[in-house]
Amino acid sequence: GSLVAAVLAHSGRLDKEDLGTRIGRLSRRGEVCNMINKKYNEFLPSMQSAEDLVSKVDGLSSNIDLLKAGIENEVQQDLNVAVAEFTELKQQLERDTLVLSILKKLQEFDTAIKDYNTALLEKKYVTAAQQLEKARNSLKMLESRKGFELKILKALGTELTVQTQNMLYHLGEEWQKLAVWKLPPSKESSSLESVMHSELHLRTVPSKEEEIAGLPVASVLQAFAVLGELHTKLKIFGQLLLKYILKPLISYPSLQPFPEEQSDIFVLRFKSEEPNLDHSSPMEVFYKIQLVFEVLHKYLLNVPLVQPAEDKKECRVTLAELLGDMIWEELSDCLIQNCLVNSIPTNSSKLEQYIEVIKSTEEFEKALKNMHFLKGDTTDLLEYARNVNSHFANKKCQDVIVAARNLMTSEIHNTVKITPDSCGVLPRLPGPATGDHLKMEKTSKLLHNDMVNLENETKLSQYTFSLPTCRISSSVEKLMELAYQTLLEATASTDQCCIQLFYSVRNIFQLFYDVVPTYHKENLQKLPQLAAIHHNNCMYIAHHLLTLGHQFRYRLTNILCDGAATFVDLVPGFRRLGMECFLAQMRVQKGEILERLSSARNFSNMDDEENYCAANKAIRQVLHQLKRLGKVWQDVLPVNVYCKAMGTLLNTALSEIITRIAALEDISAEDADRLYSLCRTMVEEGPQVFIPLPEEDKNKKYQEEVPVYVQKWMTFKELMIILQANLQEIVDQWADGKGPLAAEFSAAEVKSLIRALFQNTERRAAALAKIK
Repeated sequence: GSLVAAVLAHSGRLDKEDLGTRIGRLSRRGEVCNMINKKYNEFLPSMQSAEDLVSKVDGLSSNIDLLKAGIENEVQQDLNVAVAEFTELKQQLERDTLVLSILKKLQEFDTAIKDYNTALLEKKYVTAAQQLEKARNSLKMLESRKGFELKILKALGTELTVQTQNMLYHLGEEWQKLAVWKLPPSKESSSLESVMHSELHLRTVPSKEEEIAGLPVASVLQAFAVLGELHTKLKIFGQLLLKYILKPLISYPSLQPFPEEQSDIFVLRFKSEEPNLDHSSPMEVFYKIQLVFEVLHKYLLNVPLVQPAEDKKECRVTLAELLGDMIWEELSDCLIQNCLVNSIPTNSSKLEQYIEVIKSTEEFEKALKNMHFLKGDTTDLLEYARNVNSHFANKKCQDVIVAARNLMTSEIHNTVKITPDSCGVLPRLPGPATGDHLKMEKTSKLLHNDMVNLENETKLSQYTFSLPTCRISSSVEKLMELAYQTLLEATASTDQCCIQLFYSVRNIFQLFYDVVPTYHKENLQKLPQLAAIHHNNCMYIAHHLLTLGHQFRYRLTNILCDGAATFVDLVPGFRRLGMECFLAQMRVQKGEILERLSSARNFSNMDDEENYCAANKAIRQVLHQLKRLGKVWQDVLPVNVYCKAMGTLLNTALSEIITRIAALEDISAEDADRLYSLCRTMVEEGPQVFIPLPEEDKNKKYQEEVPVYVQKWMTFKELMIILQANLQEIVDQWADGKGPLAAEFSAAEVKSLIRALFQNTERRAAALAKIK
């Protein structure tokens, strides 16, 4: 305390208050020092015991180091030697185990081959085959040992192959004894005569050797199955069966199976009978095929076999099942295509009779299933037969389209004449069936009876909506008959068939639209008569299409009765098709007329004999062309169409002549006389080209009506008057723009003609002044 006070006093910072505080702190520090001394006294023994322990650990560590050095120098070396010996012994054991397994497999292979040889000598083919398979498995196991290849394995493989082929040879010999084929030469296998020489011999009684060995048919087949060769043998047998027995029985109606059982073999051969029809009925074919399978089942196919499956479990099947799996698909296709297809009715009235075919097909499949030739779920033939309505519709539609196309590609020029009175060969439609339509008719009759008759007493002619007299192709008439007959067939068919037949008829007309203009394109362009006939054909078809759907509206299925059964939408296309073809021919004829008139040297300088002859020749050629066309189109086109067509062509010639003469700048008196002579030829002979009817006396009416069909006829006659008239007569004909001349020519055209015909005089000037 005094020391502290002295220090503080020396520092010059001591005061009363600080001194007390610091004294308190020092007292507390003394207490801490006392506590530390106490803890030190307690810790000192523990420290001494720890130091003893450390000294002991140091001793142990020294001992461990000595022990470790001893192990590394002495024990480790012995341990390494022991491990090496153990590893070597282990590898030796593995080698010995592998060699032992290899020797065991070699022993199994050797034993299997010995047992095989013994069984083969005793004709125990199944046992021999099994031993061969056992030897093959042993060899596979040996070959699978990688890194342990033996040269002996190649020799063993060769031996196994030799023995397998030896086994197959013996089995093949036995199989050839079971089923013997006698076939015609391969080049002649397709004809009926060659098929008649095909025979199949099946052994029914075993030989003495087989009786001693107890060799059943099953053992040979089972041995084939074990070796995996049964499928190959059966496939060859099945193909021969199809080619030389089953397919000929289906294809040739006259061919009949002729089974014959002899002492130790069964012979299946053929005999030929006169066929009643071109195609055998399904019942007859099924009977013949079933007879063949019954024979095969009795003498060959009724053999149970054990077949190895993929999961290594064996399954029992019969030879018939295996053969059926191989050939049924091809056989059923042949039966369908060459038998059932031909039996599909072509008329809906015969559909009810088809129930016999369905029943026969069902019995046929049932019989094959009883013989295990077919599986329980196989119904290919029966499904096809039961779907007869669809097949009938498809066949009918196909036949209709084929018949229609044949008609479309036949000659157009073979024609028939139709008149408003002719009803043709179209079928007579039955009265409407009872139902809504009948009720509608009764209702309309009641309303009609209760109402006042307000209609005009004047009646329309019965021919108002008839097609005019003309000639059409006989093929088109038959085509329309085909359409009516098909629709009539549809009315008696099922709904689905009805719809298919209806749209087949629509397809007929769409096919006509596409085929005929293309197929007959060249003739339609070159031959005016064919163009006219094609025009009539199209108009004839369009005429029937207007009412065709309505006639059958209430006789078709309900689906089509709601407005779908119509052909009206096809009418504009057919009318356009006929008109375009005929107008194209008209353009060709107009072109020829203008080309001929172009050689008339513009009808100028007619006083020149050469020019006059050229113009006269051109006129004659045009008249000859028109007369030839008149003959070609005579009695072909309807009269009104004929007159319009001939009038148009004659009008083309007259217009061209008028234009060329009106364009002349100078016409002498002699020129005018000769031009008048040429024009008179056209006026006199032009009407003679109007000969629409073969009866000459009936054509006068149409020849007198030429001005009706030839627009420029009166203009042409006025031109002739001008060529022969004087100025006053021309002025009189003009009549201040109200005369007949003014109705045909303009003032400028008349003035031009006056200037060309008359010299420039006061009289001409006065006349020209009046033309205005």
